[in-house]
Amino acid sequence: MALAPIPKVVLGSIAFAIFWVLAVFPSVPFLPIGRTAGSLLGAMLMVLFQVITPDQAYAAIDLPILGLLFATMVVSVYLERADMFKYIGKLLSWKSRGAKDLLCRICLISAVSSALFTNDTSCVVLTEFILKIARQHTLPPHPFLLALASSANIGSSATPIGNPQNLVIAVQSKISFGKFLTGILPAMIVGVVVNALILITMYWRLLSIHKDEEDPVEEVAAEEEVNSHQFSPATMSHFTSINSQEWNDCLESINIQNSPQVQTLRNRSAPIESEINNVLSSTCTLDSTRNSNASVEGTNDMASQTREETNPSKTVVAVDKPIEAHVMPSAEEKDYINEKWKRVLWKSCVLTITLGMLIGMLLGLNMSWTAITAALTLVVLDFKDARPCLEKVSYSLLIFFCGMFITVDGFNRTGIPSALWDFMEPYSQVDHASGIVILALVILILSNLASNVPTVLLLGAQVAASAAAISKEDENKAWLILAWVSTIAGNLSLLGSAANLIVCEQARRAPNLSYTLTFWNHLKFGLPSTLIITAIGLTLIR
Repeated sequence: MALAPIPKVVLGSIAFAIFWVLAVFPSVPFLPIGRTAGSLLGAMLMVLFQVITPDQAYAAIDLPILGLLFATMVVSVYLERADMFKYIGKLLSWKSRGAKDLLCRICLISAVSSALFTNDTSCVVLTEFILKIARQHTLPPHPFLLALASSANIGSSATPIGNPQNLVIAVQSKISFGKFLTGILPAMIVGVVVNALILITMYWRLLSIHKDEEDPVEEVAAEEEVNSHQFSPATMSHFTSINSQEWNDCLESINIQNSPQVQTLRNRSAPIESEINNVLSSTCTLDSTRNSNASVEGTNDMASQTREETNPSKTVVAVDKPIEAHVMPSAEEKDYINEKWKRVLWKSCVLTITLGMLIGMLLGLNMSWTAITAALTLVVLDFKDARPCLEKVSYSLLIFFCGMFITVDGFNRTGIPSALWDFMEPYSQVDHASGIVILALVILILSNLASNVPTVLLLGAQVAASAAAISKEDENKAWLILAWVSTIAGNLSLLGSAANLIVCEQARRAPNLSYTLTFWNHLKFGLPSTLIITAIGLTLIR
């Protein structure tokens, strides 16, 4: 494509530069309006500068990508409501054997959850949990935060729904979910393993401060559950100890005809409270009650008989029926049981529908409509006003994508990206090892300069067209290389991907757990990790 007229090239470049600055540095002092407003500003300038017409701007918005992104966010909201991410977090501390084992678990769980539920969602859910574990055992948080962010990026590369750039590639390339997965999965698995080894090697001394046997991470799960989760009465044990109020409630549930006796026994429940607790915890009769002629007999009978201790002249109150430990459930307990089973059924439905969505995508169904169908099915089955769930969807991200589609399309119409690719194309053929290396370097650099999604939008069609001239297999390979390198490039620096920024912001704002992950701390790990994992993955992509 030839360059557009000079005024159009200059004005289009200015509009794109403003978008790029606000997308990469959303809080610049001269215009701190953020990424979303920055993308809309870039789109508006493209239209005002007549680089693109209003009709072309509307046509540039890719509705299938927006529909898929919206639907996956809705499904993630319902998965969060069903506590699926809480269970994922608990896997981090289940029978763990120390800091190195914890780091490996974070890498694995972050990668798998990102492939299924997007990298941004995994980072939002797991960051604070990881900070709690690190503080509990006085471990430095930054190796674990780096493991979370970098593994989330690597894991998200394996599926079309793992991150936004993969959504764009899957829709534009029309590669099925199954082919996408099988093409990148080997590279993803090896990449996660290598990433964990690099982290362990770099932070071996920090992770070896505490001996494994002295630092059992599994204790964190129980403590966090006690401190941060509400237990319903239906799930709590009733066989520990009984206080006076529970004893009165138990008496009220027994059908005793003689009400004066009941009243007398209630009045005496406080003095004999310690005896009742001792009867529940011991199979022997108390010696003190023998001396006072008041005995409590049998461990299976909670109180078969009560006698006067301090004033023998008073009438002895006896209970004809034994008080059993298992009484008929009250109406409230039945309600709790019903709610518990409704909750279990609801969680099962959410998990089943999510798995059905993934299976449908693997079978080659339209990804956007499959995800939308799953999202709306969850809305209907919830049988409640969906507004609270829909309000959790990141509409600012959807608007950002709309503005970005228009801005990037306008910049493409200036002819600058095509001219640059025409210069690089002879050296970037995917049927040669040297061409793959040069193509990967171009994608790597652009992804860190212009962010990964704009890079995919700028290069995708041209890279694919160049590879399609060789063969259909090379075209698919070019798309997968673009997906792999643009995603792993996000690990290079703190600004490389949204997942990195989410982890950084979540850690900085976490109440009582605040930690700042610096740019240089990330770069020191990110540079070697990105180069090594990118190179290894390129040899495994099929």
